[in-house]
Amino acid sequence: MRQPRRRRPQEVFISHAHQDRAFVATLTLFLHRHGIGYWYSPKHIVGAQQWHDQIGKALARCDWFLVVLSPSAVKSKWVGHEYFYALDDDRYAGRIVPVFYKRCNWKRLSWTLRRYQWVDFTKPYDLACRDLLRAWGLRG
Repeated sequence: MRQPRRRRPQEVFISHAHQDRAFVATLTLFLHRHGIGYWYSPKHIVGAQQWHDQIGKALARCDWFLVVLSPSAVKSKWVGHEYFYALDDDRYAGRIVPVFYKRCNWKRLSWTLRRYQWVDFTKPYDLACRDLLRAWGLRG
């Protein structure tokens, strides 16, 4: 299991399925309260913007990658595209954090996820939030 390089994130790219947006919205409130910047599509893509271009720019700019795993996410081609971009980008080496939101067959997305330290949000929310902060070397 690859441990993340512990460093406070400047901006976290949040990859998720649109069906999980309520959970992600709650998670972004937590990140904001802890002074952690983030990018996720519902908040940062507006109007007639070319959404795929905006996603590409955000992936190129962010310094951490968080993938929210659920049955919907492992079926999403866009979550897959985003994950494989992060996997191939040296800037994200040791800076990928899989977040288990709902039990799922995560191997359907990629067997490589087993290399990373997971944060399990199927357990109590406050404990999972603490674990997420610890993954970044922050106090929870």
